[in-house]
Amino acid sequence: MTLKNRISLYVSLLFTVLFGLASTFIFILYSNFRKEDFRNRLETKALSSIKLLADVKENDRQIIKMIDQNSINQLYDEKTLIFDSNYNLIYSSIDDAKINWSVEDLKELKTNKTSFKKQGDYEVYGIFYDTKDKDFYALISANDSNGNRKLLYLRFILIISYLFFTAICWIVTSYTVKKVMSPLGSFHQKIKNINENNLDTRVEVKSNKNEIDLIANEFNFMMDRIEISYEKQKEFTAHASHELRTPLSRITSQIENFSTKKETDTETKSFLNTILSDVNQLTELIHSLLILSKLDSNKQDHNESHRLDEILFSSIEKLNKTFPDFVIHFEIEENENLDSLLEIKGNKTLLEIAISNVLKNACVYSDNKQAKVKISCKNHNLIISVSNTGKTLNESEQKTLFEPFMRGQNSKGTTGFGLGLRIVQRILSLHKAKIIYSVPNENTNLFQLLFHF
Repeated sequence: MTLKNRISLYVSLLFTVLFGLASTFIFILYSNFRKEDFRNRLETKALSSIKLLADVKENDRQIIKMIDQNSINQLYDEKTLIFDSNYNLIYSSIDDAKINWSVEDLKELKTNKTSFKKQGDYEVYGIFYDTKDKDFYALISANDSNGNRKLLYLRFILIISYLFFTAICWIVTSYTVKKVMSPLGSFHQKIKNINENNLDTRVEVKSNKNEIDLIANEFNFMMDRIEISYEKQKEFTAHASHELRTPLSRITSQIENFSTKKETDTETKSFLNTILSDVNQLTELIHSLLILSKLDSNKQDHNESHRLDEILFSSIEKLNKTFPDFVIHFEIEENENLDSLLEIKGNKTLLEIAISNVLKNACVYSDNKQAKVKISCKNHNLIISVSNTGKTLNESEQKTLFEPFMRGQNSKGTTGFGLGLRIVQRILSLHKAKIIYSVPNENTNLFQLLFHF
């Protein structure tokens, strides 16, 4: 999970939890308020009933009417029971509601003075009232339908608002984090596109007031140091290679001149030819290193248009001079747009070096001195395929195939330094192209040069 998504998730979850806790807290507070308010109403009703009973004469028929007149309120399914000090029921309201009670409940009520509990959908309030002459026990039960309806409505409102504002929070948080982190995305894209060919790329810094710009600033300083070090390394390689070529050329010339003299015996000539072969290999290595050091996109001209098939034919012609016994089977896929697609912008010399190295590689590692070259189009790519039969590379060797000085098990008995394919990859990278190696069939090596159009 990306940092942007992780921040959005954490902030949204935090808000969701906090809003959920706040909604729960509000609901609990209102529920307790409703319960306490209803308890107070029941208490007021119970006390008023007891006082009326205590103030009137016993067996007075007007008691019920007086209590009923005093009981006009919002209570629903109200039931009132009043007992004397001997636990005898002396008053019962006229409705059909029932209250479950026992003498033990009344004794406990005398001890605790008041009680409040729930019986099913009803809430029961009990109170012990002590007068100078008599003791009274009152139990009153009722259903707070109005308060419960308000509580249900509040719960509905809280749930709907919780879902709505949670969704809004997730959307707003995601948008806000994306907006805030957009400079980091640009920063990542810049870094992602940096390679050895564009070390001069820098990240734009708008200010030094936020952490992302501070990191970008330090990154630019680091890239400055890396570019300077890389340039010095390339300059050293180029100068060293150039300086070594002169003495090697003199050594080669002297060995060739000495070996052609008549007085040089056969054994000496054989020895000199061995030395000459080693010197030629060293010269080739230095030439490859010199090419690598000069491969810089900022110093090469890539604006000229060239036909890729002409470059390919030129490379094949040069290869035939070095390997006259090597046979190349050429094929061009039929495509009405192919003629225009063969026109590419780039450096002709470098492209010839790249294609020549691939063809030479196919020649050296072929077991029948044959290779197949095909030009085709697929998925917006102009493809040059070079295949040959011979020993193939295993998976571990394929992963490091384009690394400098890498040579596979199939290179035993052949000369080389493992720089040819590295040079090909660097040249193609400068031309926004790439090279892919695969083993389509047993003992078949396939190199594909992909030029995107």
